[in-house]
Amino acid sequence: MALTDVQIRNARASSKPVKITDGGGLYLELRPSGSRLWRYRYRIARKENVYAIGEYYLDKRAGHVSLESARRARDEARALVRQGIHPSHQRKDQLRAQIDQNGETYEAVALEWISRKERDWSVRYAKQVKTVLKSDAFPVIGARPISGLRAADMLTVLRRVDQRGAPTLALLIRQWSSAIFQYAIATLRAEQNPMPTLQGAIVRPTVTHRKPLSRALIQLLFRKLEVYGGERKTNIALRLMLLTFVRTIELRAARWDEIDFSRAEWRIPAERMKMREEHIVPLSRQATTLLRDLRRITGNQIFLFPNRRHADRCMSATTLNRALERMGFSGKGSVGFSSHGFRATASTILNETGFRSEIVERQLAHKDRNAVRASYNQASYLEERRTMMQQWADMIDQIASDKGEGEARTAPARLDADPMKRAANIIGNQLIAAMERRSGEIVPLGKPRRTG
Repeated sequence: MALTDVQIRNARASSKPVKITDGGGLYLELRPSGSRLWRYRYRIARKENVYAIGEYYLDKRAGHVSLESARRARDEARALVRQGIHPSHQRKDQLRAQIDQNGETYEAVALEWISRKERDWSVRYAKQVKTVLKSDAFPVIGARPISGLRAADMLTVLRRVDQRGAPTLALLIRQWSSAIFQYAIATLRAEQNPMPTLQGAIVRPTVTHRKPLSRALIQLLFRKLEVYGGERKTNIALRLMLLTFVRTIELRAARWDEIDFSRAEWRIPAERMKMREEHIVPLSRQATTLLRDLRRITGNQIFLFPNRRHADRCMSATTLNRALERMGFSGKGSVGFSSHGFRATASTILNETGFRSEIVERQLAHKDRNAVRASYNQASYLEERRTMMQQWADMIDQIASDKGEGEARTAPARLDADPMKRAANIIGNQLIAAMERRSGEIVPLGKPRRTG
C-alpha cells in the first residue's frame, strides 16, 4: 500500500530501524534516532543494492526530500537500472563532473588566461585587466561554467557597463572575453566563442586626439611656469614632460636608478613600458640640468617624483593635470590641454620641422611590428635620436624666449581672463609657496606677468 504524508509524519521510531514500504522498491527507513531516510532497493546482475535518495525532515528544512520528490527520484533511478547503470555510480559521476565544472567557470578560466598573458603585459595593463573584470564581469557571470555562457549572457555584462557611461570599458571587456573564450576552446573547456556575434552591440565613442600646444602656447606655458606657485618638483615634471615627451606614467613613476648622468640617458625598464620593451631617452643638456636640480629635492628617495603623502609611492595621476588647470590650460573655458598632450606637441612640431618620422616614432616608443627591424632601429637610431632630442630642447628654449608674442598674448588663458580670478590666483600661489617654506622646500616667487 502506497505511503501518505500523514503516515510518514505519524510514524514512531523504535529501538531498531523500521522499513515502511511505498512501492516499486521505494521505502522509508525510520531509525531509532527519529531520522526518516528514503531508500530505493534494486537488483543488477541478480545482486541486491540499495540507493540512498535523501532524508524526510518533519520541519521541512533545507535538504528535505518530500514523498513526491522521493517517488520521482525512484523513477529516475529505475530508468538507469534498466540500462544496467547503478544510480549511485551515476550520482558520483555527476558530482565529479560538477566539481570539474566549478573549476571551469568564467572567472577561473579568465584568471588562468591572465596568469599566462601578464608576463607579456606591463604592470599597469595587467592591473587594469584584473580590476575591470573583477568589478564588472565576475560579479555577473564569474561563477558560471564558461561552456554554458551564450551571447545573451555576455551582452548583459556589456550593456551594464555601457549604460553607466563607460562604453570604452565595455569594448575592452568584449575584447578580453573573446580572448578568454578562445583560450577555453584551446584547452577543451568550451566549444564556442560568443563574442564575435556581439560586434557592433556597443557603439565605439568618437576618439578625441590629444590636443598639441602651438608655439605660442608653449611660450605662454613657460611664462606661467616662471610664476607658478606650486611645488618645484611639479614645475620640473611639466618641463621634463615637454623635453622628453614620455608617457605620463613613465615620468611619474621614474626612479633615480634609471637615470645615468654620465651617459646623459634615462633607461626605462621594459616592465614599465606599454610595449614591454626597454626605452632609452637621450637627455638634453636642459633636461640634465633640471634633473640635477630635482636631485637636490628628491635625490634621497626612490622616485624622482614621490607622492607628497606616501614617499614609497610616485606622484599621483592627477597632479600634473591639476597644475595645468591652475595655470589655465585645462578646465572650463580653456584650450583643453592635458599632460598627455605633450607627446602630441613634440610629434607635431618635430614632424613639421622635418625630422624623419621613424626617428620621432621610435622616440615616442611606438612599437615597430617588425621585430627584426625594431631591434636594428633601437641601436641604429639612438645617435640620431640623441641629436634630435638636443635640437628639440634648443628649439623649446628659442620658442620660450621669442620676443614676438603676438599670438601668445591672445592665446586662451582662463585664469588671466578675469582680473578678480587673476588676483585670486596670485594670492593662491603665494599661499602655496608659504606652505612649502614651512615644510622646508623654498620656492622662489616670481612677479606675475601682466596680461590683457
